[in-house]
Amino acid sequence: MNGVVAFEYPAVFLLLLLYLACVRFCKPRFESIIFPGVVWMKEAGSRRTGLYEAVKFLAFLLLVTALASPVVKNQVEVQNDKGYEISLILDASGSMAQGGKFDIVKKIVEAFVKERRHDKIGLTIFADFAYVAVPLTYDKASLLRLLDKIEVGIAGTNRTALYEALFMSTKLFKDSHAKNKIAILLTDGMDNAGTVPLDVAVNTAKKYGIKVYTIGVGQPGDFNPYVLEKIAKETGGKYFDADSVEKLKAVYRTIDRLEKSQIKGNRYIKKHYYYMWPLTGALLLMGVLLFWRRR
Repeated sequence: MNGVVAFEYPAVFLLLLLYLACVRFCKPRFESIIFPGVVWMKEAGSRRTGLYEAVKFLAFLLLVTALASPVVKNQVEVQNDKGYEISLILDASGSMAQGGKFDIVKKIVEAFVKERRHDKIGLTIFADFAYVAVPLTYDKASLLRLLDKIEVGIAGTNRTALYEALFMSTKLFKDSHAKNKIAILLTDGMDNAGTVPLDVAVNTAKKYGIKVYTIGVGQPGDFNPYVLEKIAKETGGKYFDADSVEKLKAVYRTIDRLEKSQIKGNRYIKKHYYYMWPLTGALLLMGVLLFWRRR
């Protein structure tokens, strides 16, 4: 609930009933002196008295409102560090430009990131070489801005350093104490860079307790399903293949469901008090009434 107006002591408004009861039943009694022209004077006095009473009631209403303590409440949610730590590993090689695959993948990954509200997420990009684009962070906005700017060719276009990307991504978890560590590796090709052996990359992931989900996109023969399945199986993850946009969306939904964080952010209510405004108005009107009586 954001920007909700409330009163801390709403029962104070019952004083208005007491005020109205006093106006009706607690009228003062004065001795009367009858003289000519009294009807005209009563009419003039009643108009003046009516305005005076209206101002007096408004002053009392503002005073009661101030006593009721009007506040605007804003619910603030603070993320904590008990969720998942997730490394996104994306293939940005030249083949990912075919059919706009990389742009499609980015949109699906963006939706995935937005759903992981309480998780730390990092991003590794690979093609001719691999590099960590974003270390593990809670700052989803910055990650999404950077992801939006990444294009095919940013790490070369001729090779696919898949094993190197997995190896580098695991280093993000070197000092991690999180209980849940996962990596999601997406590619449409086979490793042909030869910079890091497959077993080294897999064993490093196992060493840090990282569960790797692998996704092969494209048509049969574009990627090596046996390698991707080996990576997933040995790390406790799962292998998926996706040859359509809908299948790829379903894959990320499945991973999101399988590794759903049950941690909720801490919440607290931030209050802004506004009693000074009606109190100021009441004091000003009381000053006007005081001046009016002395005239």
